Amino acid sequence: MINFDYETDFRLSNESDYASWIESVITSESYVLGEINYIFCDDNFLHRINVEYLNHDTLTDIITFDNSVDTMLHSDIFISVERVADNAKDFNVSFDEELQRVIIHGILHLCGYKDKSQEEATLMRSKENEKIKLFHMEQ
Repeated sequence: MINFDYETDFRLSNESDYASWIESVITSESYVLGEINYIFCDDNFLHRINVEYLNHDTLTDIITFDNSVDTMLHSDIFISVERVADNAKDFNVSFDEELQRVIIHGILHLCGYKDKSQEEATLMRSKENEKIKLFHMEQ
């Protein structure tokens, strides 16, 4: 089950399209959907979580809490729509494309992909691009 919750005025206009896409990405990586909760929020909300739970006093676009069991994915994924909007401008892409990238970034972490080293980050970006194409194919 995929749930979308909002701690801000932002709303996905096509939740069912996003849910179908996310589930197809999970399946494509040979994982099983358990319960994924996306919580869309602002910078302040996510900053508080970053400080309280991770001891990171920085802004971020996404925090993924992994509660998975074996290949069944369970997670709370917090996304700052303010960071997504700023990053879209910085990377010269649309808000929707950056949002898709961040949404699927969290799923890829749950599937075991990392992004700490340059090599890992390159693979993560490649997988993000691959999975974003799946969203566009389903539409």
